[in-house]
Amino acid sequence: MIFGYSLPLLEIQILLVFIFIVMTHMFLRRIGISQIASYMIAGLMLGPQLFDVLEKSSGKISEDPALDGNATLRSISVFGTIMFTFLMTLRTSRRVAFISGKLPVVIGILSFFAPLFGLGFQNLFSDSIDPNYMPLKTGLGERTAIVITQSSILLPSTTYILLELKILNSEIGRLALSACVINDIFGIISMVLASIHATYKNVSHVTAYRDAVAVVIFVLIVFLVFKPIVQLIINRTPEGKPVKNMYVNAVILTALASSVYSMIFNMKYVLGPLVVGLVIPEGPPLGSALESKYEKLTMNVFLPISITVSVMRSDAMWMFAEFSHILVNIFLTALTLALKFVACLAPCLYYKLPLNESLAVSIILSYKSFADFVLYESVLDAAYISQATYAFLIIYSLLNAGIVPAVLRRLYDPKRKYVNYQKRNILHLEPNSDLQIITCLHRPENVSATIAFLQLLSSPNLDFPIAVTVLYLVKLVGQINPVLISDNKKSKRLHTDSYIHTANLAFRKFMLEGLKSVTVTTYTAFSHEKMMHEDICTLALDQTSSMIIVPSGRRWTVDGMFESDDDAIRRLNQALLQSAPCSIGILIDRGHFSRKGNDVSSKKNYNIDVGVIFIGGKDDREALSLVKRMKHNPTVRVTVIRLLFKQEIEPENWEYILDNEGLKDFKIADEMSNVDYTERTMTSGAEVASIVQFLAHEYDLMVVGRDQGIASPNFLGLTEWVELPELGVIGDFLAAKELSSKVSVLVVQQQQQT
Repeated sequence: MIFGYSLPLLEIQILLVFIFIVMTHMFLRRIGISQIASYMIAGLMLGPQLFDVLEKSSGKISEDPALDGNATLRSISVFGTIMFTFLMTLRTSRRVAFISGKLPVVIGILSFFAPLFGLGFQNLFSDSIDPNYMPLKTGLGERTAIVITQSSILLPSTTYILLELKILNSEIGRLALSACVINDIFGIISMVLASIHATYKNVSHVTAYRDAVAVVIFVLIVFLVFKPIVQLIINRTPEGKPVKNMYVNAVILTALASSVYSMIFNMKYVLGPLVVGLVIPEGPPLGSALESKYEKLTMNVFLPISITVSVMRSDAMWMFAEFSHILVNIFLTALTLALKFVACLAPCLYYKLPLNESLAVSIILSYKSFADFVLYESVLDAAYISQATYAFLIIYSLLNAGIVPAVLRRLYDPKRKYVNYQKRNILHLEPNSDLQIITCLHRPENVSATIAFLQLLSSPNLDFPIAVTVLYLVKLVGQINPVLISDNKKSKRLHTDSYIHTANLAFRKFMLEGLKSVTVTTYTAFSHEKMMHEDICTLALDQTSSMIIVPSGRRWTVDGMFESDDDAIRRLNQALLQSAPCSIGILIDRGHFSRKGNDVSSKKNYNIDVGVIFIGGKDDREALSLVKRMKHNPTVRVTVIRLLFKQEIEPENWEYILDNEGLKDFKIADEMSNVDYTERTMTSGAEVASIVQFLAHEYDLMVVGRDQGIASPNFLGLTEWVELPELGVIGDFLAAKELSSKVSVLVVQQQQQT
């Protein structure tokens, strides 16, 4: 009797859904199958093939026999689709469509229109349509529905697969998103026109005209009334403060009301939330507030229910029973897929994209998944397709969700584009050539340390120019598309951190008032935390940079005392060390160096004392090459301390020869008043620790290599105590919390080449 009431029945339905999802994914995740595929398989198990939950629930509500027992579950499923569509649109900037040049526009247009040529085959074998399967007119309509639904490229599907593969920030990720947005625009327009045409043909002319006027009025209200109100809410919200819950809830209610409005006027219920989401600016304060409040609930509760319930409506037995009747539908699906694939592939090859990347883009844009269920269910409810065809489309989406990610992982590795066979490091720079450096900033306190470091490299001698690219890294909140903005161009985008404007002024002042050998370009990257390294690597490739300078995740107080570790920054630095296309420098600033470096009123002959600990290896040689640039600055004193071990390497060793060659300029630099060279002989790793501790009190900045090459075996006793492996043995010792020193450290790793 308890299941004769709607709430207990709904609870047991939801409980069954999640039990089967968890059980399914428990096994499938071990073989790399995505969670979305687990939702679909759970739906098949709960469907007519096995348990047929929907059929058994339909007549359970005994208190009101007229009420379908699945109505509440179906309502939650529709609500999940509405919320998912709204949030995904909200988090997507449509302007991303125009940031990648002509190629995405060409792909977007061709991929929409080329598959429609499949409509020319809808009459194929039309005389063989069995009247017992469906009437001739309806059968031709089913074929039309197949071509149109398979021609679409829905943004949620594209976004999901890019996120799943973690290539959202990659070059092909941006290209695929841009092309998808263009295709989506045409799709929205065609969806509206198709709905109006269906009403005109099947209902009445007056109703169709009414619906057309209603759509125009809705769009005008959204853009002329709702959009200014949203902007007013944003303007009234103090910077850095959250939007009031009253406004957040009002926006969600507006999105839900727009869905009801769409249904009243015979449109798809996702159209309203789609348009409303378009006019809300991505990112904070409003976009991020909506995401933080509703995203987890939608993605972890409502979306699984929505996908599973949609699949539960399919009956695979019908597909096999009527397989001969849907053979032409299967052919049209394959034909539409081939036309779309070629329409995406041909422009990529024409614009000289590598074959693997061209294939990857084409597969991504041909991907069909859960987001397409909205289209499938709408044509099923309108009786445009049969239950057998619907089941086929669900199985086709399941195969996509299981197979396509695995194929793409083998076809495209985003790290390959960062593998550089050219030598992009300071050691191999031509004499007097521009030193291209990217400096990354996370917080306001990074600005002074970065400028202090850049001052060391600047020189009154124009024969040693440096070109600095400053990249502000902003964690992406409230939008799905990563954005890279050139701050040197006039941009209407809102910076989420007010310090960026102040920092830009500081770098401009440094460039204008400092030594004339420096040029500065600034960018802001809005990116996901786990993908920031891809933006940095991409910019380093574009700028042909020789070195990337990033701040350490370790923070210090003004007094030089340890404050905290930022694990997110540490993970970013570790990812950069593995994939950067050039050399890397990790800067640990204890505060004293940045204050002293920016003290332009200092009257000392040498403002900054820089020490270099040289033990050996390519990283130490790269650090030495960087410091060579500093010796041309009259305010810097450079001291190179070479640590030698008694068990010296044989002179014929190639690494040993390269080390001596790199030190040659410093050994004969006696005539240079601001360069010193000294050697010390060590007997063990413990003695190295003692001398490093002593040197930490003698200099403002220590520059060390991350890996010491052939000398590394002498540190076996020290490696066990390393807390920050991304800094190496010496760098970790100098950045230790327990070290009572004010010295700042730059840890250098030379470009990794394969």
